[in-house]
Amino acid sequence: MNLTPLVAAVLGVLDVVALAVAFAYGRRLGQRAERALQTAAGQQADQLAKRIVTDAEREADSLKKQAVLTGKEEVMRAREGWEEEARKRRGEIEREEKRVVEREGQLDRKLEIVEGRDRDIARRASDLGRKEKQVEERQAELEKLVGEEKRRLEAVAGLSALDAKAELIRRMEEEAFADASNRVREIRERAKRDADREAKKIVALAVQKIAADHTSEITQTAVALPKDEIKGRIIGREGRNIRAFELATGVDVIIDDTPDTVVISCFDPVRREVARLALSKLVEDGRIHPGRIEEVVEKAKKEVDAGIVETGERAAYDVGIHGLHPELIKLVGRMKWRTSYGQNILDHSKEVAWLAGAMAAELGLDVALAKRGALLHDIGKVLTHEHEGTHVQLGVEVATRYGESPAVVNCIAAHHDDVPHESEESVLVQAGDAISGSRPGARREAFETYVKRLEGLEKIAASYKGVDRVFAIQAGREVRVIVDPAQMDDLRMQSLTEEIARRVESELQYPGQIRVVAIRETRASDIAR
Repeated sequence: MNLTPLVAAVLGVLDVVALAVAFAYGRRLGQRAERALQTAAGQQADQLAKRIVTDAEREADSLKKQAVLTGKEEVMRAREGWEEEARKRRGEIEREEKRVVEREGQLDRKLEIVEGRDRDIARRASDLGRKEKQVEERQAELEKLVGEEKRRLEAVAGLSALDAKAELIRRMEEEAFADASNRVREIRERAKRDADREAKKIVALAVQKIAADHTSEITQTAVALPKDEIKGRIIGREGRNIRAFELATGVDVIIDDTPDTVVISCFDPVRREVARLALSKLVEDGRIHPGRIEEVVEKAKKEVDAGIVETGERAAYDVGIHGLHPELIKLVGRMKWRTSYGQNILDHSKEVAWLAGAMAAELGLDVALAKRGALLHDIGKVLTHEHEGTHVQLGVEVATRYGESPAVVNCIAAHHDDVPHESEESVLVQAGDAISGSRPGARREAFETYVKRLEGLEKIAASYKGVDRVFAIQAGREVRVIVDPAQMDDLRMQSLTEEIARRVESELQYPGQIRVVAIRETRASDIAR
């Protein structure tokens, strides 16, 4: 019974020893196996490396061969391109050489022709020399014969050569002067006849294309009232309302016994229109007192200013003008409130623009330039009561200031012949101005001015020697000059009418045209007994 634990202990020891031996043996086997695996892995890595190197060498050989082939192809293509370029260059050189050879041939032929011409010229020069010598010999013979003939004629006629030549020249001058005078008169008559006919046709066509009404502005405006009792409210307590109104507007308000009517009097049409509009608003509103009057007058001024701009724009649109400066538009609108000899300036300017444009269209000239210059030709009249200078000077200054072209400025400056005309359109503006101003009823003319113009016409015509009597007829549109036939011939009459017409143009101011007619009449009478 005691052996059993011992055996168990021995067996346990043996088991431990066996396990230790087994562990050591297993460890050694494991190390061997690991070394075997490592050896095998190394061999596989060497084999893989060799295979990779082999593949890389093969791939490198392949790329090298491909690069060599590509380089050879590039070299071949470059060589082919160079050969093609060389062929083209050789072709061009051959063509140039051919052209040079042809030109050399042409030059050789031309040189031969020139040499032939030189030989011909030399031969002709020799012939001309001989002929010139012959001509000189014949000239000497002719001079000798002429001298002998001259001496013979002098002996026969009893005159020297100088006297005969002077007499011949005098007769030729007289005949030439008479022929030239007749020819000049014929040309002038024909030109005048044709020019008058064409001018009448153009002016008639231009006038027929418009039909303008003429109205005369006055210095008073009547305002209708709904009832007569409002006059007292306009006057106000102790006249304070009417004084405030006159002070604010700058007009005179006339309240008399005329039923339902108040009269506004002022020489400035714009102020008169402002007063009319303000008074109409006050009467319509019913509230009339100094504070309200000032407020309404300010509104009326703004409305009139807006109306002036609208009037200027409408006038430019009606005439067909574009691109005017806004300040020029305002001045054109203000022309509605200005008159010249009783003729409204805006209506007159529009009429001149239509006339000038129609005549420019008939003559094939610049219609836009003619209309623009015509619309602005009297724009300076709007400024004459505010600035020093004539309306022509003021018009030129304002047109230049606001960027109008030199051609338009010349139309303004030359429409009264203050400066020379620089274009045909400028002449048409002047003609349109004369036509518009000379229409029957277009303008009022003072009796004194009319009489002075007639006296001036007769005085100018009577100042010439040989003039017997002078009559200004047709309201100063024609001057008839009766000359003394003993002191003046027919040739002198033509120059007389021209001189009188030029003096009338330079010394007198008149609308339209004035015809100068000279009459020469010889009467002979006797009595039978």
